Amino acid sequence: MLIDRATFALLCAARAEMCRADGGAPTVAALAARLGVSRFHFTRQCRAVFGVTPRQAQIQARLERARELLEAGRTVTEACMEVGFSSLGSFSALFRRRTGTTPSACRRARRGPAPGCLSLLGRLPPR
Repeated sequence: MLIDRATFALLCAARAEMCRADGGAPTVAALAARLGVSRFHFTRQCRAVFGVTPRQAQIQARLERARELLEAGRTVTEACMEVGFSSLGSFSALFRRRTGTTPSACRRARRGPAPGCLSLLGRLPPR
C-alpha cells in the first residue's frame, strides 16, 4: 500500500497518541474519524505501515509502561491500574504471555532476590 507523506505523518501522530500508556488514549474509532477514514481502513493502514494493528500497538505500549513501573518498585496492582487495565488477572496473564515473565517476577528482578534466613541472621542485634 502506497501512502503519501501527509497520510504517513497523520498515521504516526495518531499512533503516538494512541500509544499513550496511561489508559487515557483515544479509541481507534475516534482516531479514524479524526483522519476521515473508517476504523477498518485505519486499522489496515496501521498494519501495513507499522506491522501491527492499532490495538496491538496500544497494548504493547501499556505493557512496556507497566514493566517500567514494576521495575521502579510499584506494586503489581498499582502498575495494572495505572496503565488502564481493570482486571489484575487479565493483566498478569497478558503480561506473562507477552514478556515471558510474571509481573511480580519482573518487580522482584529489579529489587533482587529476597534475603534468605542466613543473610537475615547477620542483621540481628547483638545480645
